[in-house]
Amino acid sequence: MITIDHLTKRYDDAVAIDDLNFEVKPGVVTGFLGPNGSGKSTTMRIIMGLDHATKGAATINGRHYHELATPLREVGALLDAKAVNPRLSARNHLRSLAASNKIPYSRVDEVLEFVGIASVAHKKVGGFSLGMSQRLGIAAALLGDPQILLFDEPVNGLDPEGIRWIRDFFRSLAKEGRTVFVSSHLMSEMAVSADEIIVIGRGRFITSGSVDDLTKDAKGSVLVRCSDGDALRATLGDATAIEELNDGALSITGPSAKDIGEMALRAGVALWELTPQRASLEEVFMDLTADAVQYGHHVGAAQ
Repeated sequence: MITIDHLTKRYDDAVAIDDLNFEVKPGVVTGFLGPNGSGKSTTMRIIMGLDHATKGAATINGRHYHELATPLREVGALLDAKAVNPRLSARNHLRSLAASNKIPYSRVDEVLEFVGIASVAHKKVGGFSLGMSQRLGIAAALLGDPQILLFDEPVNGLDPEGIRWIRDFFRSLAKEGRTVFVSSHLMSEMAVSADEIIVIGRGRFITSGSVDDLTKDAKGSVLVRCSDGDALRATLGDATAIEELNDGALSITGPSAKDIGEMALRAGVALWELTPQRASLEEVFMDLTADAVQYGHHVGAAQ
């Protein structure tokens, strides 16, 4: 288990993490979400002993990373796929890690085969694509067969087959009772990959829960197909948000499906479809972090 206990990190006058508290439990895939600059990567770096907390602690099964005798046997991480010596071959990179943690060299070829890059094991990693580097980073994380794994943006550079593979891989790790902690900016991927979600913004904890927990009370939309879209628009009024979809259907936000049906009946508009649409994780995330975005976009011409 990973425990974040009143964790604070300051860089001069800037606060990267502000009194952060949460736990990452075994047996589930936990997604770690937040806008750019929210402190996700800093939190993971502190967990892995690559940065120091100003206050509080980040522990692995109750111990700090530097207290682990053979850390790769207890925790594996992919934080920066390109943070390797570019002159080393993939096999020699993993062998150097194995030697430092008393892991047999036979394990190196096992993980290279598992992640699908055994055929390029002899090649220098400086020539690897981002996707190949990601696979090598996953191999390094698995090298010591640890019970705790951290991944920061693990699907970057992967093709659709690779993304599906890593999704199934995360689930298999969780089913084995391991702790799997994944940071990603891809909401759609987290919605299908993660069992639990932790959301932070500007270094502060915002909320946590399953995807269902986070989306069940959020206001969604209603998908409508009808005989007269203009008449339905007039009946619903200007206060209702209505978006026309590519196939002519309407996405209506505001009134419930029941209210839309009753108003359409009174207006004499025939409804062919009236389907409530639950809010997506991305929509909920945008609402939750609206006040915690460090670098936002503004509509309008640049001055």
